[in-house]
Amino acid sequence: MQRLKTRPQFQAVLSGKTLARTTHFALHRTDLVLEASVGDVPQAPLFSHAAVWLGAMVPKRWAKRAVTRNAIKRQIYNVSAQFEPHLGLGAHVVRLRAGFDRKHFVSATSEVLKAAVRAELFNLFERACPVAPAKAQG
Repeated sequence: MQRLKTRPQFQAVLSGKTLARTTHFALHRTDLVLEASVGDVPQAPLFSHAAVWLGAMVPKRWAKRAVTRNAIKRQIYNVSAQFEPHLGLGAHVVRLRAGFDRKHFVSATSEVLKAAVRAELFNLFERACPVAPAKAQG
């Protein structure tokens, strides 16, 4: 799985379609554009080769602390790795679209928060993928 790195890559995926939504997350997808040109002038392609591309967007607006944003991103990449064979070739972005209630998750990064994020991500990917792996225990 390749990771999205540039702003144009993220913008291209976000302008595509939304595959699935949960309370806190949205999964966006677009087909790969391996050749780009403006008029007759060739441009550098957004994606260098055909593969499953993934990016994670966790805005400060919804996760104030960097440690929380990083923990959520780690969960996104870990869960998505299990669903990689079922995503198909294309570029995907998992976007945090609402914050987790700080009354329920007092710690910036706790096992309870990680478990809640992981469970919701499994739900998100199961909605997006017609054939999905069984939920891992632990």
